[in-house]
Amino acid sequence: MGYIFLLISLFAGTLKGYCGKKTSNYTSSFGNAVFANTIRMLLCILIGFVLILATEDLRILSPRRTLLLVSALSGVSSAVFVVAWLICVKKSAYMMLDIFLMLGVLIPLTASNIFLSESIKLTQWVGIGVLFLAVVIMCSYNNTIKAKLTLPSLILLLICGIANGVADFSQKLFTKCIPDGSAAAFNFYTYVFAALVLSVAYAVTHKAAPNTGKSDFKKIFGYILIMALCLFANSYFKTLAAGYLSAVLLYPLNQGCALILSAFMSATLFKEKLTLKAVIGMITAFAGLLIINLL
Repeated sequence: MGYIFLLISLFAGTLKGYCGKKTSNYTSSFGNAVFANTIRMLLCILIGFVLILATEDLRILSPRRTLLLVSALSGVSSAVFVVAWLICVKKSAYMMLDIFLMLGVLIPLTASNIFLSESIKLTQWVGIGVLFLAVVIMCSYNNTIKAKLTLPSLILLLICGIANGVADFSQKLFTKCIPDGSAAAFNFYTYVFAALVLSVAYAVTHKAAPNTGKSDFKKIFGYILIMALCLFANSYFKTLAAGYLSAVLLYPLNQGCALILSAFMSATLFKEKLTLKAVIGMITAFAGLLIINLL
């Protein structure tokens, strides 16, 4: 069942990524990115509330201390991630984001091993090593189609990887600390905290540059709505998958498949040349996933 939940999450994440790339021209500035993502988080809160109203009892939103703490960790890291994501997507080849997100996978793996006592077999570490080899190959591919990374772009990509890794670990933490908890409630509060952080960031940004944030918003609202639906589905179903799959199965598989899907999407929809190195990188990533999941 966990693999089915993960599959749904992956397709939602891929569609979200496509919409993010399409809106990058309107969210290239920090103010515009913060404003767009604040609206997206507010929409996610609405989606979560409607889901709970339709399928569960509103009493699950009763603010328990552990639920709020884990949701706060998830929400703050998610807020940092989405802003950095939309800014750096315009600065690098689209798939470079997934490369650094792959590096961020080490956070939930090591944290789950240390704090949640989830074991990682030697063969699985070998598979992770193969995935990192795929990352190196993909980095080489990126440098053949784009200028090499600048320091600001590198910092943004690192922030994306770290923030996404912390957000992933918070999902695993939720399933372990609140085994009878509602994934819908967890994600609802995640986006409440994310919206609060982004609202503060937008207020500061808007005060410094009052003319940024709302220009051309009507042109991308449809994309933002779709992204909100996909974002909630992506995190909701990945949270469900975290209850079935160990971190070493879930997160490398999630990011490895995302890397492959992003490569195809970059080549087919965004006309980034799919070279032999890219194909070799995807095959290597697939081999790493097989080692992790089957050996």
